[in-house]
Amino acid sequence: MEKTIDESKQGESLVLEQKEGNQRKLFIESYGCQMNFSDSEIVASILLENGFNTTQNLEDADLVLVNTCSIRDKAEQTVRKRLEKYNAVKKINPGMKVGVLGCMAERLKSKFLEEEKIVDLVVGPDAYKDLPNLVAEVDEGQNAVNVILSKEETYGDISPVRLNSNGITAFVSITRGCDNMCTFCVVPFTRGRERSRDPQSILEEINDLWDKGYKEVTLLGQNVDSYLWYGGGLKKDFVKASDMQKATAVNFSNLLELCAKAQPKMRFRFSTSNPQDMTLDVIETMAKHNNICKYIHLPVQSGSNRILQEMNRQHTREEYFELIDNIKRLIPDCAISQDMITGFPTETEEDHKDTLSLMEYVKYDFGFMFAYSERPGTMAERKMEDDVPADIKKRRLEEIINLQQDHALYRTQQHIGRVEEVLIEKASKRSDAHWSGRNSQNTVVVFPKENYKPGDFVNVKITECTAATLIGEAVGYSENN
Repeated sequence: MEKTIDESKQGESLVLEQKEGNQRKLFIESYGCQMNFSDSEIVASILLENGFNTTQNLEDADLVLVNTCSIRDKAEQTVRKRLEKYNAVKKINPGMKVGVLGCMAERLKSKFLEEEKIVDLVVGPDAYKDLPNLVAEVDEGQNAVNVILSKEETYGDISPVRLNSNGITAFVSITRGCDNMCTFCVVPFTRGRERSRDPQSILEEINDLWDKGYKEVTLLGQNVDSYLWYGGGLKKDFVKASDMQKATAVNFSNLLELCAKAQPKMRFRFSTSNPQDMTLDVIETMAKHNNICKYIHLPVQSGSNRILQEMNRQHTREEYFELIDNIKRLIPDCAISQDMITGFPTETEEDHKDTLSLMEYVKYDFGFMFAYSERPGTMAERKMEDDVPADIKKRRLEEIINLQQDHALYRTQQHIGRVEEVLIEKASKRSDAHWSGRNSQNTVVVFPKENYKPGDFVNVKITECTAATLIGEAVGYSENN
């Protein structure tokens, strides 16, 4: 399961490149994971070159697109409510067209287009380059759909338009798809097979971002640790590659090093990692470069070996502990966050206690915790009964959340008294007199503005904290500034 972000208010603050001569207006919203948000930037770039500037005003739009998530039922229900809103506006502006992108597109294409008739076009994650043709079909009065999954498409040749950008941090996609068939997850079915992007195109995008003033990049993929470029396509075909291709192959550790060296004053993060694929050389590379942030999002999903096996997770509790130990040994102040599912089919109280004890061992800095939500088309939905009662799921989830809050406070308290580098991103939501930024461990830090500005790297002495936020005072610019 991927880390999720809420982009439901995206339209309030969109800042986009505009192209002179474009006559039509695009309104685009993203829901779900960071990869969806990155994909929306690719879509905006493709349509920018085909007559569409982006608008912040839904009522002004000629084309409205929603980039969807199928990870949980709640995400789908949110998208459905937005489609209701779009169609209400469409009654006032009948020339407006509505389309669905992303993970819901493949699964619900017939329902949206033919049964409910609530959209004009449906486009899957690998078909965005076909959008100009699909829009042309819609202009001619036809419904349009392309949800074909690709084994090659990485959009490495597209320069994304930065949506909702603060001009300081950006996402760069390095892989697409996933080959890990976790029984609870729809991603392999909605995003297809895993493939990696040419490292040269990744470095070119990063260098361009630096030239434009960006200070931090997050490398994105459903499973970044599986990154492998050898001039070919699918990772599974690597065994057929030539000796030369294998000798010059770039894995994720190599890519991290290339990025860190290409822009030594830029900070790098990555998401999401899979415990079964994170290797020691990745941790060693992180330890070697100060501009690779000391933070790893490391989803575990459950602390029970039996449930991990039912989930088809290719790691055990003990192997996960070994990985955690290696991270803490090589990067003692590394922050670690989790994804956790409670109430998976057949989960017992003993399984739940195993999850709580795993959390006690790791003491995560923060986490993303959910009650199991059966997703249509997954192996769990087809083969397993969703047999844990809702009230038990709720109680177990509350226990996990409460424990995580205790651990989060414990972790933030370890920062008090330290001087830490913070990249200023924006004004604090709670005080116009304070800046908000993040330290290397991805924790939010708030401190008085003084004469600093967004994009500055500032050394901040941490004086107090909550479970989620560090509070301090600036003591000067960092060496990285």
